[in-house]
Amino acid sequence: MKYTLIFLLILSAISCNDTNSEPPANGIAKKTKSVTQKEKPLIAEKQNYIDTLPGVIKKEYTLEYLMGRFDPGKHPDFVSVDAKYSDGDPYMLRKETYESFKKMWQAAKDDGIDLKIISATRNFYRQKSIWEAKWTGARKIENGANAAKKYPDPKTRALKILEYSSMPGTSRHHWGSDIDINDLDNSTFEHGKGKAVYEWLVKNAIRFGFCQPYSAKGTERPFGYNEEKWHWSYLPIAQQLTEMAKTNLKDEMIGGFKGAEAAVSIGVVEKYVLGINKDCLP
Repeated sequence: MKYTLIFLLILSAISCNDTNSEPPANGIAKKTKSVTQKEKPLIAEKQNYIDTLPGVIKKEYTLEYLMGRFDPGKHPDFVSVDAKYSDGDPYMLRKETYESFKKMWQAAKDDGIDLKIISATRNFYRQKSIWEAKWTGARKIENGANAAKKYPDPKTRALKILEYSSMPGTSRHHWGSDIDINDLDNSTFEHGKGKAVYEWLVKNAIRFGFCQPYSAKGTERPFGYNEEKWHWSYLPIAQQLTEMAKTNLKDEMIGGFKGAEAAVSIGVVEKYVLGINKDCLP
């Protein structure tokens, strides 16, 4: 009996030792994935970035900043965009926006997608030159018309220009959070390489904090600028300034350029500044 018991104990020890006795071929033990572990979704859920940052409105976000009345070249929070990431023109962005874009650019490149900044920060005075060129007819609007001749009524003319261009003091491009990517024509993003770029952005941009503010107009976005598949906002900055505009910016404050008198009758703040893709709202 004693020998039988000893034999059984030895057999049991050998059996237990044999279970993991052979090391893996590469010398590294494989990790077993838990069946209860959830995969992280590729598309991040919409975030309210205001809730993730200290302070709803940062101290440097004054009304002057909101309305673009500053020089980005002299602002300590702005940096120049390297030509590697753009069409070569001299652009500036807030540091946070630029750092996140560079990460998105690399991720896109790894997936065979080319992203190129073709417009970035425009202050009040740059936006004024664009707006007034269209207002006076020196620059044709998107339908090829001379707005000054075709639309003599100020409100009608302003509404036509507002299809794609902001009134000075109301543009998201003032904020250093917004960029235009690759091309200023929606049709470019509807076929071929352009379509691949847009589909990649729709799927992945939010992972880097970017959102398309001017989505297709319809029941969910009845007002505002026409769709711009090229325009993307960096939400950690843009959501704060959108909230500030909602609270503090009034139509009566918009002025200092030709055609500004139409701002109040149009309701530019509510319909254009705040008339954006609901997924980009705070």
